[in-house]
Amino acid sequence: MRESPEKSLEEVVLEDGRYPLDAFAFLHDGLKRAVADAYGDRAEEVQEHHVSGAQLCNALRAEGIQRWGALARHVLTRWNIRQTIDFGNMVYLLVEHGHMKKTDQDSLEDFRDVYDFEEAFRPAVAFDAGGV
Repeated sequence: MRESPEKSLEEVVLEDGRYPLDAFAFLHDGLKRAVADAYGDRAEEVQEHHVSGAQLCNALRAEGIQRWGALARHVLTRWNIRQTIDFGNMVYLLVEHGHMKKTDQDSLEDFRDVYDFEEAFRPAVAFDAGGV
């Protein structure tokens, strides 16, 4: 793996073209959340923070619901993110270009079918229009 990236994050994302820059900012925020969830108060003590594909996907789900509520799935779909493997595609694009690291045990497959988007982003409370 490269010591430092040859291309900027923006160059990598724009050349790839599958997902917009905003989606990568969201990925970064989800990663911070996953690290906080995994390491808690120890996060600052630990040199390298590793989270699994499933941990990252679950943190991204929580982050999306917190930010956008019932619109989370719609926002992600506009960014061409329709399933958890899309999060993996984003991560591995960054790994390939030296912007993220992985362990020998990590795999793109760790992101496949972590959850179903329709179920994971279904509004928790159904709106009952009958009483209005």
